[in-house]
Amino acid sequence: MSGIAYPVSEEPEVRSGLLESLIGYGLRRATSRMTADFMTAMGELGIRPVQFALLAMARENPGINQTSLGRSLGIQRANLVPLLNELRLRDLIERRPAPADRRAFALYISEAGNALLHEAERRVHIHEERILSRLGAGERETLRELLDRIRAD
Repeated sequence: MSGIAYPVSEEPEVRSGLLESLIGYGLRRATSRMTADFMTAMGELGIRPVQFALLAMARENPGINQTSLGRSLGIQRANLVPLLNELRLRDLIERRPAPADRRAFALYISEAGNALLHEAERRVHIHEERILSRLGAGERETLRELLDRIRAD
């Protein structure tokens, strides 16, 4: 080439004033960032946020039934069953007949699930620290409280 510098076309400024003024839009963008970083943090563990939540609930509530689990996480039964089947196929949870009602199932985290959750929990703390590093401890607590108030029934 001749060494002539050609002008680089500049991208026009993209405006998003309306969107930026909406809390819901901000929450969605923040959630997208959190989810993308979560997936990077989980890497080869192959665990998605909903699976992390299911394993955490199974560990903290041994013997929980599917209905209670789905209700507590806001997951409809039709969506919950395939998620639990996926965890079961990976030997991360166990489904046993419920002691009080043999027609229902009680869920338990398996040894493999507990080991995976332990590593995922370690990684999720690092992930949250990375994402929330611009917020002080008081701001993080305020954010938790505000989010709790928004999602309260």
